[in-house]
Amino acid sequence: MFPDLIDGKCRSCGRQLNITGADDVSLHVECMKCDDAYCVETDAFIDGRIKYRPEIMADQELGEES
Repeated sequence: MFPDLIDGKCRSCGRQLNITGADDVSLHVECMKCDDAYCVETDAFIDGRIKYRPEIMADQELGEES
């Protein structure tokens, strides 16, 4: 799942992130350009935790790739 660039970008290079997973306290992200990977808080994308976390959690439960 790719967050809107307006919501968040890679902290290393400022490019597009891919949310690759989530747990109760964090979202796991990977940069599409520099391959930097790290965890961010569930509200890191200024979405009030209502857009990205629920969708990635649902995808994980269904066993889908992000």
